[in-house]
Amino acid sequence: MKNRKLTFKDHEKGTAKYPISILADNITLTKNIGALFRLCDSLGVEHLYIASNAATSPDPKLSKVSRFTERTVSHSTEQAPLQIIKELRQKGYTIISLELTTNSINIREFDFTATDKICLILGNEANGVNDDLLAVSDHCIHIPMLGMNSSMNVICAASIAVFEISRHL
Repeated sequence: MKNRKLTFKDHEKGTAKYPISILADNITLTKNIGALFRLCDSLGVEHLYIASNAATSPDPKLSKVSRFTERTVSHSTEQAPLQIIKELRQKGYTIISLELTTNSINIREFDFTATDKICLILGNEANGVNDDLLAVSDHCIHIPMLGMNSSMNVICAASIAVFEISRHL
């Protein structure tokens, strides 16, 4: 049997959503926000909260990178990320920051099955998750870094994290 590469026309649209929301706080590069929309669409994230000084203005670059998923992904633009966290916690979400800290847990070792709903906090490209959001997080997780750098692009890290979380839910 010949192995044929599938095309966009071969794709069957799915509707499955995982009980995962993402809070993107102060992600300033339009291309990263566009990629985040595409990630949410691809991996079944239920809602994307874009907070603080995140790049939100309509931009052809965002649409190009997102492949127009900003039109279909459930999302909102918020100015008060701490209020979002408070509301999500009241709805039963576990708040998890993706950040390397003195107490963060290796993503491979974290028990995601211990929670029904997760809000994953992503931080600024240069500075990571801000201290106020870290303080209200239930947990911090990190991706083990094997090279000389201690971090990776926020969208690469978010992709790994959401995929890993969804495998366990």
